[in-house]
Amino acid sequence: MARKKKSDNLEEDEPGLDISSLIDVCFLLLIYFLVTTTIQPREQDLKMSLPAAAPSDTPPILAPMFIKVEKSGQIYINSGPAQELVEESTDNRKLAELTLRLDGYVASAQASAQEPLVQIWADGEAKQQRIVDVLNCLAGAEISKVTFTDLVDTP
Repeated sequence: MARKKKSDNLEEDEPGLDISSLIDVCFLLLIYFLVTTTIQPREQDLKMSLPAAAPSDTPPILAPMFIKVEKSGQIYINSGPAQELVEESTDNRKLAELTLRLDGYVASAQASAQEPLVQIWADGEAKQQRIVDVLNCLAGAEISKVTFTDLVDTP
């Protein structure tokens, strides 16, 4: 009587791993995360209208607000002797004091039935993130007319 060895069929006895259900679960998780993700507007999607090349014939009754961004990141409003430092800390990106000033300016523009206009002067060596923070602050105040200028009284 011959005995059969059981060790000959070891390859056939190994359990297999069925990954078809694993692939289904991965696709379901992918779909779940795509659907539940909120898309925030990018900074380049700010609704701002830049001025035309030709100046307007009628000057505005309300003077535009002037914002100056220094190389160090400090933010001033107004120009000349009326210049006032509103944001000194470069670590703070919320710009709370500038937001308060812009809200007051928007309120006075709405009281005179005009559209607020802001002029920005930025130092050539200022960080771009600081200028983007100012633009985000303007968008938060719903100011859409923005002009970049190079005319400023520098000390």
